[in-house]
Amino acid sequence: MATFTYEALNTAGKPQKGTIEATTSEEAVQRIKAQGFFPTSVREQKVKKSAAADAAQPAKKKKRKSMGGRVKTKQLTLFTRQLSTLQDAGLPLLRSLQILESQSKPGGLKNTLITVCEEVEGGTSLSDSMAKCPKAFNRLYVKMVAAGEIGGVLDVILQRLSEFMEKSERLKRRIKGAMVYPAVVITVAVGIMVFIMIVIIPKFEAIFTDFGVALPALTTWLINTSRWIAGTASPDQAMPGAVYIAAFPFVAYFFWKLIRKAGPGRAVTDITLLWTPILGKLIRKTTIARFTRTLGTLISAGVPILEAIKITAETSGNYVFEKALTNVHDSIREGESFAGPLRESKTCDAIVVNMIDVGEETGEMDAMLLKVADNYDEEVDVAVASLVSLLEPLMVVVLGGMVGTIVVAMFLPLVAMINSLGGGGGV
Repeated sequence: MATFTYEALNTAGKPQKGTIEATTSEEAVQRIKAQGFFPTSVREQKVKKSAAADAAQPAKKKKRKSMGGRVKTKQLTLFTRQLSTLQDAGLPLLRSLQILESQSKPGGLKNTLITVCEEVEGGTSLSDSMAKCPKAFNRLYVKMVAAGEIGGVLDVILQRLSEFMEKSERLKRRIKGAMVYPAVVITVAVGIMVFIMIVIIPKFEAIFTDFGVALPALTTWLINTSRWIAGTASPDQAMPGAVYIAAFPFVAYFFWKLIRKAGPGRAVTDITLLWTPILGKLIRKTTIARFTRTLGTLISAGVPILEAIKITAETSGNYVFEKALTNVHDSIREGESFAGPLRESKTCDAIVVNMIDVGEETGEMDAMLLKVADNYDEEVDVAVASLVSLLEPLMVVVLGGMVGTIVVAMFLPLVAMINSLGGGGGV
């Protein structure tokens, strides 16, 4: 009989570790469950080879393990679906991984699969092998694969995982696609404004100087702004203002990332974003769709509820929801309900809490969570369309105001010049 090392959760949801003897991993799982534990990881202990045994195999060359890299979500989703198909067809796991590795193009995914293949070939489980490549496989991915291995339904879990990744990526694409139009319009508008300030305004300034026209305050301000952008405001000016304008988005992005690295900064920014008019509503709906789909997928995969909530909290992407789910985790561990702490946190709409409450009572929590996610996906689509329709007239008004200000500032001196020339002709 072989010795298996296991990690499991007891009835109180606390982690337990130990070893057990069994003929196969399936038998080990059954024995662990018979002790009242829910296994989360079961792997056979490796027997160390003696020096004589090592010396008897001098011809065997050790493969150099490849360091895995970051993998694009699209590539990872395709790999997951293909691996699910191969497993459903009955191919051995190692053979399936080798096929997918051989057909992958050089890059992060291929390097990662080389590492995973070598680990699996050495006797490590698939989930443990993937856990050694955190840049490619996050904790949610690894835990779902582990649940599939323990339950003997790896192909089904991989299928669900690929569907989850596709829907999550589709939601991201919709939001990013909706933001492309406003971003392009704003970039082009700023570029045109900078061109006008650097090229056009100085020519008008030269005309006004030649005619000696008294400039209104608005025109003077515009000319001074033009000089600052062009870098001719004063000899002491370090660099043109256009450089500051071009660098502003990158500096703001870096500063935003720097603030969010700290716990308090992340908390303040997430709370502020949720209470921002219009945008906060979209962020709230997006986060609800994400966390309900994540939690529903984990529970349906057989991951223990406490572990599933913990993973969902870590991947929610928002401090407010992470704290709410942590409270839910503590509540369930103490034997209380799921919906109660979520209702008290006031992070979700009443309909979401009520649906979760019904799912908890009927024992169909996973199905109810996935229904909530589907509903909120549709609401996000409507919210994104509303935001874009609101941004279009707002951008027209702002850009029209900027152009109108420039036109008025330039025409006021021209009117004064025409009046002075008209008056001089009548003398």
